[in-house]
Amino acid sequence: MVTVTNRAQRIEESAQKIESPFVLDPSLCLYSPQDNVDSLTHPRIAAWLDFVRNEYVPDLPKAKRRVLLFMPCTKTKPYPFSSEHKAINQRLADSGFKPIARLDLPQELMARLEPEFSQDVLNLAPLMNDAGTLIHRMVISEPMSVVPYEHIVAYNGLPSPATAYDDPGLFEKRGNAVSPWRDNSTATAISATRWRWGEEEKRHYVLMHNEMAKAVADVVARIRPHYDDVIAWVAPGLTHRSFVIGKGERAANNVASSRLVGAERIPLLGANDFLPKAEAIRALPTLDDCKDAIGRLANRLGIDTVQATGIYARGGANATPLALPELLDVLIAQISTPRKK
Repeated sequence: MVTVTNRAQRIEESAQKIESPFVLDPSLCLYSPQDNVDSLTHPRIAAWLDFVRNEYVPDLPKAKRRVLLFMPCTKTKPYPFSSEHKAINQRLADSGFKPIARLDLPQELMARLEPEFSQDVLNLAPLMNDAGTLIHRMVISEPMSVVPYEHIVAYNGLPSPATAYDDPGLFEKRGNAVSPWRDNSTATAISATRWRWGEEEKRHYVLMHNEMAKAVADVVARIRPHYDDVIAWVAPGLTHRSFVIGKGERAANNVASSRLVGAERIPLLGANDFLPKAEAIRALPTLDDCKDAIGRLANRLGIDTVQATGIYARGGANATPLALPELLDVLIAQISTPRKK
C-alpha cells in the first residue's frame, strides 16, 4: 500500500524505486498535479526542458530508415532496468536490432541483470538491424516531456534528472496521486487507501497535461527531419497517449478530449494538435491491435478470452500490456513497415 498522508515516509518508498548507484532527489518527488506544475520551475527540470526544447540534436548515423520510438516511463529508474523496458528491448534485440555503440548503464546494474536478458537491453545507444533500419529510443515522462535514451544518465556534463525522480502524479484512477500536505490540496479521502481529486487537482492536471503535450510537440517539430517515422508505444487509456494524440484521434482512442474543472470544460491538447498531419506521431498499439492481442494471448495460453482479458489487463513483465509478446509483435511489424505517405 502506498503511503499518502506522510510525505517523509512516501519519499522513503520512492527511494526504493531508484536502482543503485543512482539516488533519489527528494525535491523531485512529485505526487500530485500541483507538484507537477510547480516542478516546471525547479532548476533541474527547467534546465532539462530548455535542453530538449531548444538545444538537443540527435547524433545518428546514416540509415535506410530512421524511426523515433517513444517508450513509456516506468516507476523503476533508470527506465531500461524496469521489467517493461527490459522486455521491450529484449524483443528488439531478438528481432535483430543491435546497439550501434557501447553506451551501457553502469557495470553495477549490468551485473544485476537477470541471465535471461541480453546485456544489450541496458545499452542506451540507438539500435540498427541488418536491413538498415535504425531505432532511436526516447521516453515520454512528466515532468521532463521527453528523455532521449542516450541522455537517461547525463547531459551536457550534468546528471540527468531522469534517474532521480518519482512522479505518479497524473494518474487519477490510482487514487493516491495527491499531496494532502499542500495548502492548495483539495483532494478528499474516500477510503483508507484511495483519494478523490478536487478542483485544484483537476485544474493543475489540465495545466500540466497541456504543457507536456506542447513540450513533446516542440521537441518533435524541431528534430522531425532526422526521422522517417515517429512512433509512440503508449498504452491506450493512459495519460501518455493523451499527451500524444490530437483532437481528431481522441474518440477513436476512447481518450477524453476535455476536463470539467468547476463550471468550465477545458480542452485537453495532444502533441499532434501542434504538428502537421504528415509529421504526426503514430500512437500504437491501436484498440484493434489490443483486441487482436487478447485473442492471440488466449490461443497461446489455451484459455478463453475472458481469462485472457484479465491477464492482459495485469500486463506483461509485471507492467502494462505493452510488454506482452502479442503486442510486441505489433510493434516489430510497425517498425519494419515504412509509413504511408
